[in-house]
Amino acid sequence: MAEALIIVDVQNDFCEGGALGVDGGARTAAEISEFLEDVHAEYDAVVATQDWHIDPGPHFSEEPNFETSWPVHCLAGTSGAELHPDLDTEHIEAFFLKGLYSDGYSGFEGLEGNPASVGTLAGEDGTKVSPTDAVADGAPDLHAWLSAREITSVTVVGIATDHCVRATALDAAEAGYRVRVLTELTVGVDEARIAETYEEFAEAEIEALSVEDL
Repeated sequence: MAEALIIVDVQNDFCEGGALGVDGGARTAAEISEFLEDVHAEYDAVVATQDWHIDPGPHFSEEPNFETSWPVHCLAGTSGAELHPDLDTEHIEAFFLKGLYSDGYSGFEGLEGNPASVGTLAGEDGTKVSPTDAVADGAPDLHAWLSAREITSVTVVGIATDHCVRATALDAAEAGYRVRVLTELTVGVDEARIAETYEEFAEAEIEALSVEDL
């Protein structure tokens, strides 16, 4: 059984000091890095997702309700959209950028991209890679990328448990993957919603495990 680790949205804007900072975000970034250092070889693939908003429509609002609309965050090409510096990217094989023109909660909405290319020279004419060009035409989505590598099981970690981790794990289960979520390597926003999320996971036969359970 080939397995992938999916690291969800460990970005500056979702950690302390960011536009939608989650308490414990930086700690989670560091703990995922420690976990990767120890076990990366046990996974057949390691990928990361990032919010990469260009024009997400009503997802952004000057009067957000924090349910379907939010303050501006993770603008493509800005420091807020970058992965947190405490997340070691050495073992991450591919990056999936989501929410370019939509909400983009689930990592399975993401397309493989190269966010680090933004600002670099794109050709001899002196043009530079723009945030929109970080995703190439025809780039695979996360499901297609995993399927091409015959991945059948995924482990999900990251931010936030009750938002994008939730959406990613539920979409993975719906797509037919065996899904595990590592509770110590996720962090959420609202305790009541986190509890509801774990109930949803149980109903979807998603395993919520501690690292020690592995």
